[in-house]
Amino acid sequence: MQKFNQIYPNLIINKLANENDSKLFANDLSDILQSGDIIALWGDIGVGKTTLARNIIQNLCGDEINVPSPTFPLLQIYDAPEFQIWHMDLYRINAAEDVFELGVEDAFYDCLSLIEWPDKMAGYLPLARLDIVIDIDIKNNTRSIYLQGDENWALRLKGIK
Repeated sequence: MQKFNQIYPNLIINKLANENDSKLFANDLSDILQSGDIIALWGDIGVGKTTLARNIIQNLCGDEINVPSPTFPLLQIYDAPEFQIWHMDLYRINAAEDVFELGVEDAFYDCLSLIEWPDKMAGYLPLARLDIVIDIDIKNNTRSIYLQGDENWALRLKGIK
C-alpha cells in the first residue's frame, strides 16, 4: 500500500463484504464520473478490478449490456449516453509505449477511461486520475478499497459511501 501514498493521502478507505457491496460502491462512484475522467484500477489478479469496472459500465450504460473482460482484446469501448467508456486491461502489454497503439491519448480527453494494470503504462499514466486500489483479505473474504486522487477528486468523492 505504501507505494500508492507517495503523492496524496488516502481519500477513502472502504470495506466490501460481498459482490453486492461492490455493486453499490460502483453505483455511487458512477454518479460522479464524467467525460475525461481516468480511473486506474490497482490490485492483484482476482481481487475484483474487472468486476468493479463491469459494475461501473453497467451502471452508466444499462444492466443489460454485456461487459466481458478486455484481457485478450486489451480494450473494449462502450457508448454511455453522455460519453464513451474505454475499458482497458494492460496486463499483456510488453512495453509502456505500446499503449499508444490503442489510442489511449484520445480517450483521456473526452472519454471515461477505466484502466486495469495501469502500472504497465509506466510514466505515460496521467497524474490527473483517480487511483482505486483493491486489496483482498482472503481469511475474511473481504476487500478493501482505497481511493486516491488530487484535490479535485477529494471534492468530488465527498458523497461516496
